[in-house]
Amino acid sequence: MQKFLEQLRWYILGLLFVSTIFIWYAVIREDRQGILTIAFLDVGQGDAIYIEAPNGNQMLIDGGPPKAILSALRKVMPFYDRSIDMLLVTNPDKDHIAGFIDVLANFKVNAVVEPGTDSPTAIYTELERTIAEKKLPKILVHRGQIIWLDKKNSIGFQILFPDRDISGLGTNDGSIVGKLIYGNTSVMFTGDSPEKIERYLALLDGAKLKSDVLKVGHHGSRTSTSEEFVGFVAPTYAVISDGKGNNYGHPHQETLATLQKFGVKFFRTDALGTIVMSSDGNLVNFRTR
Repeated sequence: MQKFLEQLRWYILGLLFVSTIFIWYAVIREDRQGILTIAFLDVGQGDAIYIEAPNGNQMLIDGGPPKAILSALRKVMPFYDRSIDMLLVTNPDKDHIAGFIDVLANFKVNAVVEPGTDSPTAIYTELERTIAEKKLPKILVHRGQIIWLDKKNSIGFQILFPDRDISGLGTNDGSIVGKLIYGNTSVMFTGDSPEKIERYLALLDGAKLKSDVLKVGHHGSRTSTSEEFVGFVAPTYAVISDGKGNNYGHPHQETLATLQKFGVKFFRTDALGTIVMSSDGNLVNFRTR
């Protein structure tokens, strides 16, 4: 009996020790010290961007291709966090939405943002069915709308496109284009938006497109990242989300040449893996994982 009590005492002490470590880990992890984090996830040939605001609100822009998102999220989210506030679909192509099926099966999600385009694919039908079954609010965005991630710190995702009913447009043409702003820093997200939409936005917004970071459109395809658009965005940095050895030859040399022409330092997920950007509202920093 004495031996049992001694073992029980050590077991309880060990449990208390582990619990204390866990609590302090959570406290430290949840103290973001005013930092906005954006992780361009390495999901192969596709897009998936995890955003976490200083107040803890999270948004996942695109979910990438099948069976890649969960392992990528584990690298940037604490193991105890099983919720994501918002999913944003830039366009309903498989390499942008397939991973959302896994996310919805494993995380509590509060809302889904969509551009308004449709897709005849089975994966899109499954995603829409899952959203309906879970009774999640769906938000169709429009130009001028701001999705607030952190109102206290004035962190908002400003919708630049679509500016109309795009149900009749192709999936790439109808991609959501938006600018995430935090203090004096900003990031331009373009989905798979092609050059003609880039030029249209250059005509509408001109110098207002200026951003510190450009998420390069369509995985670095030559069909996006026009010189006119890059000139107005005038980014210091760019991120290309593409898969190693992909069948499309992304990123295309024309896109890399455009970035180099404007002196833009670029990062590629196929070469570096997940790329994490942080901002305190004044400066941006990058690291890889």
